[in-house]
Amino acid sequence: MTEPTPAEQLEELVREHLDAVYRVAFSVVRDSALAEDVAQDAILKAWKALPTFRGESSLRSWLLRITHNTAISTLRRRREEYRDPDLLPEHEQLITTEKKVVDTMSMNAFEEALESLDELSRSIVVLREVEGMAYDEISEALDVPLPTVKTRLLRARRTLAAALEGWRP
Repeated sequence: MTEPTPAEQLEELVREHLDAVYRVAFSVVRDSALAEDVAQDAILKAWKALPTFRGESSLRSWLLRITHNTAISTLRRRREEYRDPDLLPEHEQLITTEKKVVDTMSMNAFEEALESLDELSRSIVVLREVEGMAYDEISEALDVPLPTVKTRLLRARRTLAAALEGWRP
């Protein structure tokens, strides 16, 4: 059996992991366009580093760890850059047709509750509840101790439950 070409390796990474990579990126950067950029950067970084992947964790955990770190680095760089308010996109441009179709009240309530969490807790919630990752995989992906993952997830769930307690569709 022949070894896959670099192009085939990249195609496989994208096909199998792009959705998860995007969700992790979005959970950190909280902007869809920026999350797309982060996801692309993370996939390319992982693809270039594939020869150095040692297999100590799953490929998915390794890739999501790269994604999380790339997202954090991107936010740090953006905070350091000067922003002219006139050059920032208008809030109305960010509203998509899909968001208009979805029940905006429920989405807003959930997003507000999720936004109240710190970056690490938000990432843990997304990896566990959206991606269905096990606690040890989350620990590997985010490079945090397992007890921290469990504690942060418990606190985040409590915060989300309290924030959404009185909400009714």
